[in-house]
Amino acid sequence: MDTTTATTPSTTTRGLLAGKVAFISGAGRGIGAAAARLFAREGARVLLAARTEPQLKAVVEEIRAVGGTADHVRCDLADPASVRAAVDRAVELYGRLDVAFNNGATIQRPGPMDQLPEADFDHVLAVNLKGPWLAMNAEVAAIRATAGRGAIVNTSSVGSLMANPWLPVYGAAKRAVNSLTASAAATYGPEGIRVNAIAPGTTLTEMIDEWEADSPGIVDQLTAQTPLGRAADPAEIAEAAAWLLSDRASYVNGTVLSVDGGIRA
Repeated sequence: MDTTTATTPSTTTRGLLAGKVAFISGAGRGIGAAAARLFAREGARVLLAARTEPQLKAVVEEIRAVGGTADHVRCDLADPASVRAAVDRAVELYGRLDVAFNNGATIQRPGPMDQLPEADFDHVLAVNLKGPWLAMNAEVAAIRATAGRGAIVNTSSVGSLMANPWLPVYGAAKRAVNSLTASAAATYGPEGIRVNAIAPGTTLTEMIDEWEADSPGIVDQLTAQTPLGRAADPAEIAEAAAWLLSDRASYVNGTVLSVDGGIRA
């Protein structure tokens, strides 16, 4: 009688971001909060940054309640000192920085470009363009000084890839982020620091709620143009960011990945 017992090798499933330290801006709500939860589940130690501390604390408590490692820091993306201090805090807490997700943003008042006050234009550019520039500079320095190699993902928008008559300055700022992303990828890729962006389509966040309040029916209009026939959940956008930051995307650099349900197909 054959007494040989068939065996299969035991395998240990490691998280997509296991062992990495991740910095996430705009992490108090929406895509950023979903990313913080996901990155922690995938094994990263995460530092959440945003302006609204109660929201950050709530997300951190959620992550810790299920065994994740998380902390938070208040950060104003329009303030250079605040951005640098927030990124440096990740290194102070966890000893290194491996990956960063620059997701923080502000929306403009919807409408034609000639009707946007100059002060609003300046604010949108300060947060949505200067903010990622400041963050990338600080993140590259932190990665260089600690992990040595790493990855950065910036949140752009599908509205940056086409005419955007509803949100023209927001779209212009995000298109500039695409350019910064490509330039950073070319500059820091030789050091082993990859830089990419994601371009979400219609996503069920507080930001889209604000747009809907100003322009009733806009969500239905955008959804009707989307082949998948629905808006995205923030967690679906976070999945794309997690993959780009992971070692599984090790040869992806300088791309703007559309996560839009096919709205531009």
